[in-house]
Amino acid sequence: MDSIADMFVRMMNAIRSREETVDLPHSKIKEQIARILQAEGYISKFDVLTRMNKGYLRLWLKYTEKKKSVIEKLKRVSTSGRRVYVGCRSLPKIRQGYGTAIISTPKGMMTDSDAREKKTGGEVIGYVW
Repeated sequence: MDSIADMFVRMMNAIRSREETVDLPHSKIKEQIARILQAEGYISKFDVLTRMNKGYLRLWLKYTEKKKSVIEKLKRVSTSGRRVYVGCRSLPKIRQGYGTAIISTPKGMMTDSDAREKKTGGEVIGYVW
């Protein structure tokens, strides 16, 4: 099973039911994605916790004053059966720059704008807007 797609689905389900937090099984890649989402302002914070000797992530979702989620959509691009790689010159712009593409590069996990600055390409993990 695709753990990143599972993360995105759990987050969207929590957003649809107006949950304040969402718990996910922990992995390093999910933690890096959560760090990017927090830096870009899509979630308010995250913690790595343990329960019964198992690690998990708790994400605090962010909503506007009118109870509308900051995250409109999460889309998984590269899957286990179909990897999507892009070069530094063909990095995607999501929603004319209002969204974020999460890219896994040799220099680590970063957003599309950071990858453009560092002139590096990589695997497109997903889109957030």
